[in-house]
Amino acid sequence: MLRCRRLTRLPLLMIVIASIGVAGACAADDVPEVPVAADGSVDPELVDGRRVYIDRCANCHGNAGGGGRGTKLSEGLMIQRYPDIDAQIRIVVEGVRAMPGFDEVLDAGQVRSVVRYTREVL
Repeated sequence: MLRCRRLTRLPLLMIVIASIGVAGACAADDVPEVPVAADGSVDPELVDGRRVYIDRCANCHGNAGGGGRGTKLSEGLMIQRYPDIDAQIRIVVEGVRAMPGFDEVLDAGQVRSVVRYTREVL
């Protein structure tokens, strides 16, 4: 009897897991795209920064950087708070208050790309 209950719950669990995956993929749609230059190219470092932002930052800071559990990052606030890009990089690496440091999660290139993305795109 116990075996039947577990088997009937398996399809429901699979539907829930699939729904979460689809919702996550759709949520990335409203993360701002990297602007296209006049020559039709895009900055590959900013493209990487957008990907890192979606994977690591949007959950707390909001898809468009508007805040939530984490600080608001959009509307040029990062440049105002951290005129020196290295100060913002240090925050991402070391963390601050409730935000964890990402020194063991992201490499130096990923940190720089996501910081540039928050400064130049959000």
